[in-house]
Amino acid sequence: MGLEELKCADKVVGLRATERAIQRGKVKKIYLATDVEKSIRERIESLAKERRIEVEYVSSAETLGRACGIEVASSCAALLDSSESGKENVSK
Repeated sequence: MGLEELKCADKVVGLRATERAIQRGKVKKIYLATDVEKSIRERIESLAKERRIEVEYVSSAETLGRACGIEVASSCAALLDSSESGKENVSK
């Protein structure tokens, strides 16, 4: 479905919020900007692999931020599992 999912889906935006949601088992898909620092990209990829979460790559953090409806760049975002939606909707 692509970035269109982020417009109206329940999501968290930003590194910290995404990590928290992954650790709590609330994530069904992660969007990760390819132009972020390697250490950030590897950290999210490792968590996703560990939890078997699909990762979709986005060309830039700026593009990802816009797709999430925020006016700043975002390194990553996560779609929340519908059974967990609305509990941690954070923009950063």
